[in-house]
Amino acid sequence: MRKDAPLAATAARPIALAVILSLLAGCASSAQPYGRESKVSVSSSKHLVWAVAPTVNLSGQSGVDPLLQSDLVYQQLQQVAGLTAIPVDRVATVYAAVGLERVQSPEQAAIICDLLGADALLVPTVTAWEPYNPPKMGASLSLFTRPGTFVRQSDIDPRELVRRASPPPGSALPPSGRDGYFQAVGMFDAADGSVREALQRHAYGRTDPAGPWGAKEFLVSSDRYASFVYRQLTKGLLDQLYRKIPGEAELAAAATGAPGGAKNSNKSSIYPDGGPSGPQPFPSNRR
Repeated sequence: MRKDAPLAATAARPIALAVILSLLAGCASSAQPYGRESKVSVSSSKHLVWAVAPTVNLSGQSGVDPLLQSDLVYQQLQQVAGLTAIPVDRVATVYAAVGLERVQSPEQAAIICDLLGADALLVPTVTAWEPYNPPKMGASLSLFTRPGTFVRQSDIDPRELVRRASPPPGSALPPSGRDGYFQAVGMFDAADGSVREALQRHAYGRTDPAGPWGAKEFLVSSDRYASFVYRQLTKGLLDQLYRKIPGEAELAAAATGAPGGAKNSNKSSIYPDGGPSGPQPFPSNRR
């Protein structure tokens, strides 16, 4: 029996090796590849520079960090081709230098833009905030573009200019699209089917498909969900500015090759979230 033992062990080695190789092949075949996130670029011959202001919190929730929210907006702007964003800490420094708590008029925004060397000032606002699963967030992005004819008087203190540019009591901002002012507003409730569908497309390519959370990470992480919200608002804002980002119908037609797809080469380039294969199934909301 002892003489036959080495022979039996030698015969078992190929079988064990075959089992290990089959297990490795099964793991390799079940590995899920990353998707392709959407890309957006502006239709402008000039490279744009936008400054991100501290976020205005109107939600009534003390857990909303204005600087953190502005950082999330800054991250989304950094993903737009043809656009450079100035981070919120530099804008906050200029605010403090001129004694300004928040921008209340296009004239004040033009002064801040001139001091920063920016083409526009972007002011985020949080109007509703419920970070629990399913999360709910209401927000807006207000863009004040600097007029091309604006010239800051160098012989006057910027503090005095800001004071003079303060709006009179009871005055309101101009409607979106007028006087260089644009605004994108939205309420994003993850319990709503259309919002979850948009979140599904956004998550494809931005999460680890083999990770423990997958796309559900956007439902359990308030920062990730806020980044989705600001991404949607950024696209809406650029759509107002240039009217050259194809809509959902054009994107679907372009992805399937159907007539009516986006064919204008002058349009801003945007790829639908999920790539040619489309969005992946979204996980259950249950923990």
